[in-house]
Amino acid sequence: MTSLPTPTKEGGDPGVPGNPQSPDGLQAGLKNRHLSMIAIGGVIGAGLFVGSGSGIAAAGPAILLSYALVGLMVVLVMRMLGEMAAAQPTSGSFSAYADRALGRWAGFSIGWLYWFFWVVVLAVEATAGAVILEGWVPAVPQWAWALIVMVVLTATNLASVASYGEFEFWFAGIKVVAIAAFVVIGLLAVFGVLPGSDNPGAGFAHLTDSGGFLPKGPGAILTGVLMVVFSFMGSEIVTLAAGESSNPQRAVAKATNSVIWRIAVFYLGSIFIVLTLLPWNDPSIAKDGSYVAALNSIGIPHAGQIMNVIVLTAVLSCLNSGLYTASRMAFSLGRRGDAPRAFARTNARGVPRAAILSSVLFGFVAVFFNYKWPDTVFAFLLNSSGAVALFVWLVICFTQLRMRGIILREAPEKLVVRMWLFPYLTWATIAMISFVLVYMLTDDTGREQVLLSLLVAAVVIAIALVREARQRRTASDIPDEIPAGVARDEINT
Repeated sequence: MTSLPTPTKEGGDPGVPGNPQSPDGLQAGLKNRHLSMIAIGGVIGAGLFVGSGSGIAAAGPAILLSYALVGLMVVLVMRMLGEMAAAQPTSGSFSAYADRALGRWAGFSIGWLYWFFWVVVLAVEATAGAVILEGWVPAVPQWAWALIVMVVLTATNLASVASYGEFEFWFAGIKVVAIAAFVVIGLLAVFGVLPGSDNPGAGFAHLTDSGGFLPKGPGAILTGVLMVVFSFMGSEIVTLAAGESSNPQRAVAKATNSVIWRIAVFYLGSIFIVLTLLPWNDPSIAKDGSYVAALNSIGIPHAGQIMNVIVLTAVLSCLNSGLYTASRMAFSLGRRGDAPRAFARTNARGVPRAAILSSVLFGFVAVFFNYKWPDTVFAFLLNSSGAVALFVWLVICFTQLRMRGIILREAPEKLVVRMWLFPYLTWATIAMISFVLVYMLTDDTGREQVLLSLLVAAVVIAIALVREARQRRTASDIPDEIPAGVARDEINT
């Protein structure tokens, strides 16, 4: 297979001597500690802190099963993605693998849909952060706080990948320490051994003392799945970031192997603490939020403000990673000829400046829509990107079915991470994700998200197929040219 030429620096200069670079021209500036914390923090979104109360209200203690089911799905998807990323690390991750395994249309479509998802997330998180900051400093309007936050994190990403990694290391570190402390303190309070606790320490009684473990019936477990599935999006970021590290194979293998305990501790562990400290139907959970209500039950002073600091950190972390992820996907699309070539250029620091600026520009526009037309234009953007996470996971599954054979044929020694019980668990995961998508059609909120997301996906796929057909015609009309698809695969083998 013909390899892609190494992308040039802006201005046409080749790579800068002395700066370690990955094969695609990006700077290999992420350290092991950066990647470790990105992997750990990637599964902890602001949705865990903010949205868990709604899930508890909908399913009661059975929300634990909802989190467990989605967590299992994420573990399996990450194992598949880890298998491919450890064998062939690349900034395009699953989009580049889909491009090769399923066809150009697949890589183009899922790449742009994933980019679209994250630039909408930028607007959501910037607004959420602005709400908290305006509460602390009301003299500065909300729109100004959103602007300040986005500008600061844009500057961080433009500086270097090491700057992104350093910021994310500390943002993710605060989230991890906060949840770990919450779990430890909560467990002590649950068993009545925390000094000065106001909680009666009922042990595990609250899991069944208010209508049983399934107070809303077994069907509520699936309702809970719909409410929590999107808070897991972000686990795959480490496979994109690994391409900018000195040892991507080791980083991906480590992150993939640790995803089980990360989900068990941070999601299941923290929600379990909330449900054992308070009855699931305690009014304070809906009023104050699940984590604040739990802290208040222990008697932690200023619990609301403490949680606001943690949520703001989670928001900034999500913004930082969202901008990084969107820009690297745009960069990958540019390298493969599926986006403007300017996106594939890097500066002297190995930063894809055009890809970052284009991503944040759309984010700014989305923030404007959120303030100007929140119930129309922005609601459409939000709902039309709502099911993209599930689409991405589904594409990863189908891609891995094909990529396993390609890796075994071309470089079997690189298959250092293997999907369990292949191909049976892969097909089982496909069935699980498909079932969730179908079940969403029975839910009023979920139905709108799935249908609008499918509409956007159909438009993007149609564009991809039209482009591919035109490129084939061009190649057949000019036989002296290299056929379309050759010398454009991002994965060099």
